[in-house]
Amino acid sequence: MEYVQPIRNKEKIEEVKAILKRKSYRDYLMFVMGINTGLRVSDLLKLQVKDVRDTTHIKIKEKKTDKTKRFKLNTVIIEVLRDYTRGLNDEEFLFPSKKSNKPISRVQAYRILNEAAEKAGLKEIGTHTMRKTFGYHHYQQFKDVALLQQIFNHSAPSVTMRYIGIDQDLMDATIDKFAL
Repeated sequence: MEYVQPIRNKEKIEEVKAILKRKSYRDYLMFVMGINTGLRVSDLLKLQVKDVRDTTHIKIKEKKTDKTKRFKLNTVIIEVLRDYTRGLNDEEFLFPSKKSNKPISRVQAYRILNEAAEKAGLKEIGTHTMRKTFGYHHYQQFKDVALLQQIFNHSAPSVTMRYIGIDQDLMDATIDKFAL
C-alpha cells in the first residue's frame, strides 16, 4: 500500500474542487465533505440524504472502530448539501453509483480523486488524502494536536502528527537548513 499525503497547498485544494465540480457535483461534494469533516471514506460513502438533511450535526457509527461519532457540519458543507440534496429522497445515498442502487465503492472514490489530482499535478493521492488534508489544515489553523487526536480517535499525538504529515514537514525543514 502506498503512503498518501495531505494536500498542503490551498490553491491546489481549490483546483481539485474546480476539476471535480466541472465533472460531477457528486464527486465535488464527496471531496468537500471529506476535507471538511475528516471522515474516513468508508464512513462518508455510506451516508444517505436523511443523515445530512436539515441538520448541523451528523451522527454515524464508524465502520473501522464501531464507535458512534457525532460531528458538526461547517457552513461550507451545509450550503453545498442544501443545493445537492434539493429534490432527492431521504433514502438515497449521497454518493450513488451510476450502476446500482448503492453508493460508489472505495475503489471508484479512489479513481475519482486520483484523476482529479493528476489533472491538478498532484502525486501520492488516495482516499485518505481527504482525511489527511482536513487534519493537516486543522492543525495548521489551531495548533491543537490533542484535539485533532481526539477527532481522529488516534492513540497518541505522535500518531496524529505522523498521519497528517507534520513530522515529515519538520524533518524536511531541518534538512533544508542543514549542511556540512
